[in-house]
Amino acid sequence: MNESVMSVINSANRVYLARKRRNVLMLAISSLALAFGLFWLVWIIFTLLYEGGTALARVALYTQMTPPPGADGGLLNAIAGSLVMAAVGTLLGTPVGILAGTYLAEYGRGSWLASATRFLNDVLLSAPSIVIGLFVYSIYVAKVGHFSGWAGSIALALLVIPVVVRTTDDMLKLVPGSLREAAAALGCPTWKMITSITYRAARAGILTGILLAVARISGETAPLLFTALNNQFWSANMNAPMANLPVVIFQFAMSPYEDWHRLAWGGAAMITIAVLALNIMARILFRKRD
Repeated sequence: MNESVMSVINSANRVYLARKRRNVLMLAISSLALAFGLFWLVWIIFTLLYEGGTALARVALYTQMTPPPGADGGLLNAIAGSLVMAAVGTLLGTPVGILAGTYLAEYGRGSWLASATRFLNDVLLSAPSIVIGLFVYSIYVAKVGHFSGWAGSIALALLVIPVVVRTTDDMLKLVPGSLREAAAALGCPTWKMITSITYRAARAGILTGILLAVARISGETAPLLFTALNNQFWSANMNAPMANLPVVIFQFAMSPYEDWHRLAWGGAAMITIAVLALNIMARILFRKRD
């Protein structure tokens, strides 16, 4: 009897030691992977701040237009163009995304149309942004015969929509069904229940999705190359080519001029800081929701 007990104990010890070794091995591999990823992330951020910090500290970066080669200047027109197109794209895409996500979560539960829409939305969510740019170019830019800020805004709106749809759908599905049942028991119509109860319960998560969508479109270059193109001068005309930071950074970085390179680093650092700030805001809002 004692021998059998000892045999069971020894077997259990061997299993425990084997599992402990595997746990230590996997923990070491995971830690190395984490360190590897953090190393490159810190290196990228450090390089951006090191190369672009000087440009960020110059007031001219925010007050002067993009210069010709060899002249001093800034990125004011590009900053303004990016803000305008991002704002218009967000305003165009957000209502569509919220309404589509509302249908998926509230009206289309279990239907084949909702399943198909989710699948197509996931495809659009993972589609390369250059495909969106080519699509808008073919249906809008090629038809009107010129690049424009409106075309860039439409391309950015198409990138906003799938992010907002996915977030709205997920956040509304997290709202307890008991809240809907209580509203229905009081005779509340579905549209009133959605606007007064489920939207309020999920507003922090929906706002988080909107901020993440804005962060995504802030640095998109490919769709704007085929839609808004660029403009070296100040322009508030949305029906004409419009300057924007991503395209200016691309063009300046590809040029052989050192002063343009400095401005490109400054613009890249500016976008990185803005996206980082938006992501931090989104995390804070989501944490408050929890």
